[in-house]
Amino acid sequence: MYLNIEQQIALAKSFGCARWYWNYSLNLCQETYNKTGKGLSRGYIQGLLPGLKKEYPWLTDAYSQCLQVVALNLSTAYKNFFDKRAKLPRFKSKHGRQSISYPANVKFEGDYIKLPKIGLVYCRRHRDMMGTIKTVTISKNPDGKYFACVLVDDGKDTPTPSTEGNAIGIDLGLTHFCITSNGSKSDNPRHIAKHSKNLKKKQQGLSRKKKGSIRRGKARKLVAKVHSKIARCREDFLHKLSRKIVNENQVIAVENLNVKGMVRNRNLAKAISDVGWGMFCTMLKYKAQREGKTYIEIDRFFPSSKTCNVCLNQVGSLPLDVRSWTCEHCQTNHDRDINAAINIKNEALRTLELGTRGSAVLGSPQVERLPCDTADGGDVRRIGGKLDYLLDAIPDEIGSRNHNL
Repeated sequence: MYLNIEQQIALAKSFGCARWYWNYSLNLCQETYNKTGKGLSRGYIQGLLPGLKKEYPWLTDAYSQCLQVVALNLSTAYKNFFDKRAKLPRFKSKHGRQSISYPANVKFEGDYIKLPKIGLVYCRRHRDMMGTIKTVTISKNPDGKYFACVLVDDGKDTPTPSTEGNAIGIDLGLTHFCITSNGSKSDNPRHIAKHSKNLKKKQQGLSRKKKGSIRRGKARKLVAKVHSKIARCREDFLHKLSRKIVNENQVIAVENLNVKGMVRNRNLAKAISDVGWGMFCTMLKYKAQREGKTYIEIDRFFPSSKTCNVCLNQVGSLPLDVRSWTCEHCQTNHDRDINAAINIKNEALRTLELGTRGSAVLGSPQVERLPCDTADGGDVRRIGGKLDYLLDAIPDEIGSRNHNL
């Protein structure tokens, strides 16, 4: 979105009103909980608006329904916290990204978007929207650019997930970002490393500026532009790769990585944060859901790298610096990553074959998982150097290289 000066000022006032109302409501919820042990409902928070507008007349600068959405977002944030899906809601700052949501009365007129109390704003749409507009979220990034995110109801039902078709296993890494079970490898773009020189220069310039000065504000925006460039490059790479994988496969299997725990390693934290494993898996999940395909996550403790995909023999230890190894049982030479991707694919097909329906399978009902349904649970016994739960892991899939083996 491209706003003129008057529109930027009007939108800045709306951002400030929504932010103040969020902080005021959050503080009131915390004080009420400390005194009574109970929280405040969404209706109670919205009922405070008429009195607050009389006490603070500048609250009328924002569209009334935008402030009502703030109460809805706060109640949703608390619900997510109590359901252990998110952290406790925090106070918002005027620094950083700002946003406000319009639940109604937003229209598109050609190349312009019409916002209440803002007027017509010129915008560039990357595609036409088919359906009913539900919510429009206007945001301002730290680099000073404005964006509109439009939620549209297209009226289409979500297709039922199917497993008929090609299956692929994906192993994620740092040297190679994505290794698939068919042997292909995608290099890690290393976005931060490519822009590190420019980022260092801009950050050094920011550190020299006096705090609170106008020049420091300009230097901060230059640093934010570099970070925005890195983020957009990362998202572009992940979107293209995830779209390619979803288009070519029906069953997509990945490993459930503990990214939050892995970034605690100070030697690899920067590289893991830059690569974007979590964002990539999220893209695979929702794109597979839209296409009616199956996305399944294998348990992180499944020994995918240490298990031979030919004879299913498992080695005792396999350090990270060992990138290839030879199976002592069948004398097969394995590439560590490709072997792991094949085992992830086989384990996913085995899980689907047994009819396991856990939370890792997208679109499947929540049913209690039996101990023997996963590789890491239940009574797992060693049989002649093999794992009994892997005896049926090799798939008999038409079109795969393991077919008729």
